[in-house]
Amino acid sequence: MVRVSTCVGFDLDMTLIDPRPGMVVAMDRLAEESGLPLDGERFAAHLGPPLDEVLRGFGAPEERIPALVARFREIYPELVIPRTVALPGAVEALAAVRGLGGRTLVVTGKYARNAELHLRALGWVVDTLVGELWSTGKAAALTEHGADVFVGDHVGDIRGALAANAIAVGVTTGPCGKRELLDAGAHVVLESLAEFPAWLAEHSSRADVTPGGAPGSGRANPTPSRVE
Repeated sequence: MVRVSTCVGFDLDMTLIDPRPGMVVAMDRLAEESGLPLDGERFAAHLGPPLDEVLRGFGAPEERIPALVARFREIYPELVIPRTVALPGAVEALAAVRGLGGRTLVVTGKYARNAELHLRALGWVVDTLVGELWSTGKAAALTEHGADVFVGDHVGDIRGALAANAIAVGVTTGPCGKRELLDAGAHVVLESLAEFPAWLAEHSSRADVTPGGAPGSGRANPTPSRVE
C-alpha cells in the first residue's frame, strides 16, 4: 500500500451519519407549531435536498419558508443531534484517509453550525467542513480543497463530484439505489462505508492515473461498478 497526498470528501447525512429518527421528530414538531402539513417520516426517507426545497414540496407558503428554516435550525440541536448515530464504516473510512496521509473534507447541504455539532457529538475531527451546498453546488468546495474523491449517498452528490472532476463514489445507505447512482455517473457504488477502506487502498495503489487516463495526476481510473 502506498501513501498518497490526497483529499477525500464525504457527504454527511446517510453517508457518514444516520439522523433519521431525529429528523422525523424535528419535522413533526415544525408541523405542529406551524399548522402546515409537514411529514417527518417522508422527510427523513428522502434526505438530501435543501430544507427550503423540501418545505416547498410540502406546500409551505413561500413567505413563511425563511422563518420555518430558522425555526428548524433552532430546534435541531435538541431534537436531532442526540438521536443521530454513525453509519457502519464511517469511523473506519475517515481513518483510512488519514492512514494514507490524506485530508478529510465533509461537504453537506446541512446548516454548517448543526453539521459541526454532529461531528463534535460523535467525537470526529475532520480537516474541513463546508455546509449549505447541494448537488453541483458542492463542486465549488470540492475544487477549492482539491478533493480527488467524493463519497455520497444521493445522485446530487454524484453530480457534485463529477462537476468537480472528482471520482464519484456512491453508497447505498441513503435514498438512492445502486442503479440510480450509476445512472447519475458514479464511478463505483459501495453498499456502505464499510467497503470504503479496501476500495481506497486499491485506488491509492493506482493513483497515478486520472479518470480520463492521463498519468501523473494522482487520480486513479476506477472500474465502473455494475448492477447485478
